[in-house]
Amino acid sequence: MTAPTKPPYGTAADPAPERAPGEPLHSPVIDWFDEHARDLPWRRPEAGAWGVMVSEFMLQQTPVNRVLPVYEQWLARWPRPADLAAEAPGEAVRAWGRLGYPRRALRLHGAAVAITERHGGDVPADHAQLLALPGIGEYTAAAVASFAYGQRHAVLDTNVRRVFARAVTGVQYPPNATTAAERRLARTLLPEDAETAARWAAASMELGALVCTAKNESCHRCPIAAQCAWRLAGKPAHEGPPRRGQTYAGTDRQVRGRLLAVLREAHGPVPQTALDRVWHEPVQRARALDGLVADGLVEPLPGGLYRLPLA
Repeated sequence: MTAPTKPPYGTAADPAPERAPGEPLHSPVIDWFDEHARDLPWRRPEAGAWGVMVSEFMLQQTPVNRVLPVYEQWLARWPRPADLAAEAPGEAVRAWGRLGYPRRALRLHGAAVAITERHGGDVPADHAQLLALPGIGEYTAAAVASFAYGQRHAVLDTNVRRVFARAVTGVQYPPNATTAAERRLARTLLPEDAETAARWAAASMELGALVCTAKNESCHRCPIAAQCAWRLAGKPAHEGPPRRGQTYAGTDRQVRGRLLAVLREAHGPVPQTALDRVWHEPVQRARALDGLVADGLVEPLPGGLYRLPLA
């Protein structure tokens, strides 16, 4: 007597295994990444978790080409969190140079101090412990856990959000701020295997940075163009709230940057008169300086002197 023939998939006796929603996207995107990923220092094994964390702070709202030289100098000077923690926070601001948004330097210094005090100088691998560090939000905690430790987390930066918006949701741009629906979608698209999930996080981010860009997207180079909901719909124009442009000239940000540049280049306290020379409009200049003091980036001293913070 022969064994009964096994029914084909799709019958009631043996239904076909369900595919994860993101499965058709994983292999083509990861294969593309394996071939086209940029050789960046924080992706090399020797970078370690601290190198990954430094890069994630620096890359927020700042392009790679501006980050690279500052990153190299930073890691050469402070190869471990304890090295940075031993310095005054003002030195972190000084070394930050002109990367912009210098409060990130203070937050990174605060994280280094906490890592040194709470974790023996080693960047923790546990996601909850990462999230508990000062200056670390959901994105950075997920990115460090994923990229440094190969864990399974949804890593949602602007590039990933744009890829998911177009390829899956069928719209040109994601919302201005990350929504709960985007987080749910990102978790749904995660591969089950941790190693693959970490690779997927890096690959989808690189795809958004190099191919599925905000402007002039290169669909002919996209490994998932045939599956992209936005492309298949004829690339409908954005219908949501207006995209927020980033202006700089004439803003308080520009004034703050000029004031900080004077303090970074000085070897001691700077008099008010030296700061007054960097911007012609006194009300805006005073507002920018007050903001720097309130943010902890500048320390006022008696006699109308100012310096980068020592504590």
